[in-house]
Amino acid sequence: MTPQLNELLKQTSRSLYLSARQLPPAARDTFAVAYLLCRYADSIADTALLPPTRRLHWIQRFAQMITHPQAQEQTQLVQEISGASENKYEEQLLKNFPLCLQAFEKLLPWQKQITLDVVHAVCEGMETDLQVFPPETAGEIRALPSADELEKYCRLMGGAPGVFWSKLISHTVPVKIKETDFWTWGQAIGDALQIVNILRDLPRDLRIGRCYFPEEELQKNGLTAADLLHPENSPRFEPVKQYWIRWGRQKLQYAKLFYGALPKTQPTHRAAVAWPALWAADTLNKIAVEPALLDPGRRVKIPRARIYGTMCLTPLILLSNTLFNTWLQSKLNK
Repeated sequence: MTPQLNELLKQTSRSLYLSARQLPPAARDTFAVAYLLCRYADSIADTALLPPTRRLHWIQRFAQMITHPQAQEQTQLVQEISGASENKYEEQLLKNFPLCLQAFEKLLPWQKQITLDVVHAVCEGMETDLQVFPPETAGEIRALPSADELEKYCRLMGGAPGVFWSKLISHTVPVKIKETDFWTWGQAIGDALQIVNILRDLPRDLRIGRCYFPEEELQKNGLTAADLLHPENSPRFEPVKQYWIRWGRQKLQYAKLFYGALPKTQPTHRAAVAWPALWAADTLNKIAVEPALLDPGRRVKIPRARIYGTMCLTPLILLSNTLFNTWLQSKLNK
């Protein structure tokens, strides 16, 4: 991994970088390439420079561009999407697509395959965003029709990365369980991380026309997607919010099994698994008690002190599945 790509990973992945840093170099490089490619696709799907139809074109082409790169097509993509981000690191990422592809080519065959699997899934989720929801400037809001659709979306955007993470780990350390079970548990954890993102980002998503919470559930509580634009409707949204918090907490229960399957001789891998689960539980707890989740001025975020506090306490649980389970369950019970 070049220093330039490592810096891009550090600046664009936030707390996830802290977990990825615990992986051995070979696994860390694969994670970095997969993450940056998915982040690049996310930038395509969200750019305000292109209409949704053009973004959809590039998302549908994206996996093919990785496996069969063409310099002219890469240049065209970079030209079309660069220049709109206020984040200088994201702007650097947009301009370094060829560098990401070069790093991908250096991966082993199995590493390429799991990377392509997660890119395909994430791109399918982004196609949902571009095909189901109205253009950001349309002044409309649309909700996903059903809980099944939301669960599928979480599976594509969170569960598939969870499977990627699980396969990456199981290729580098011996796990104490059938690999397919290990991957299923990782998928469940990924589902939970995605619902955390959806709950946390709800006010922002609503203002670009996207409501991931099912229309059928909103109707049961006398709401429409447009009603969620008004913070005073937060109490009426509360039953929907609490249902999906419970769903996320149930998924996070699998982190206990996942953590317990990792050898105690692999403390860095165990830390890399423990942190996202504990932070996700903390975030769900903050969302659960937030009385005005619909207010765009009250973004839910766990404090940096909590992040580093968790890291400092981690050595106490690295050799004990029971202590990790107790710590996580204490958060899930709130």
